[in-house]
Amino acid sequence: MTDSPAVVLDQLRFGYKQGRDILDIPSLAVPRREKVFLFGPSGSGKTTLLGVIAGVLEAQSGTLRVMGEDLRALSGAKRDALRGARMGYIFQLFNLLPYLSVRDNITLPCRLHPARAARLNGSSPVAAAEALAAQLDIAELLDEPARDLSVGQQQRVAAARALIGNPELVIADEPTSALDADHRAQFLETLFGCCERAGATLLFVSHDRSLESRFDRALSLPELQRSAA
Repeated sequence: MTDSPAVVLDQLRFGYKQGRDILDIPSLAVPRREKVFLFGPSGSGKTTLLGVIAGVLEAQSGTLRVMGEDLRALSGAKRDALRGARMGYIFQLFNLLPYLSVRDNITLPCRLHPARAARLNGSSPVAAAEALAAQLDIAELLDEPARDLSVGQQQRVAAARALIGNPELVIADEPTSALDADHRAQFLETLFGCCERAGATLLFVSHDRSLESRFDRALSLPELQRSAA
C-alpha cells in the first residue's frame, strides 16, 4: 500500500503514568515523501511522539499505522525489526556505540538488518558510509572511535547512520542543535537530498523555528493535542 500515508494516528494516547497522558492526539496523517517540521515548547511531548511513531514506546490506546503497518498489533521484537529495516532515527542523545569507529557506527544498521543493506542500489555499506561521511564533512573521522568526537561530530555520525540504506521514514530529534551555521546548512542539504532520493518521509523536531520554511509543513504539537482541538 505505497499510496497510504506514511504515518496515521487516530485517538492516540500515551502516558508514562496511568491517568497522566503526555500525548492525546485525535488525528494526524503524514503523507509519504512529505517533510514535516514539528515544534513545541520543552516538555510538550515531541520526543515522546517520535518514540511512539518509531515503536520505541507503546501507546496505551488508539490507532497507529506506520508505513502501512499497525504498530499496536506488533510485538516489541517486530516493532524493533520494522524500525531497523525501514526507519532511520536520529536520536536526541545520538545513541552511538562509543568504542566502535565512526565507520562501524554508520554501517551498523546495514549489518543488523539485511533489508537495509539491500536498498543500497549495489553499493557496499562501507562505500555508502564513506559517501555520507564526505557529504557531512566527517570523512577524516571514519577510523576514530565515537567516544573521541565532539558533540557536533557525534550528531553528524548519528545522522549518517540514520540515512544509510535509504530508509522509508526518517525521524530526526533536534538533529541540528549542536551544529554551527555552516554545518547546519550542509546537514540539511544532505538530509533533504537523501530523503528525496529514497522517496522517504521526514519527521523533524527542532526548537529552531528559522528552519521551518524549508519544510513542506509545520506542525505545533500543542495544537495537535485534544485540549487544543
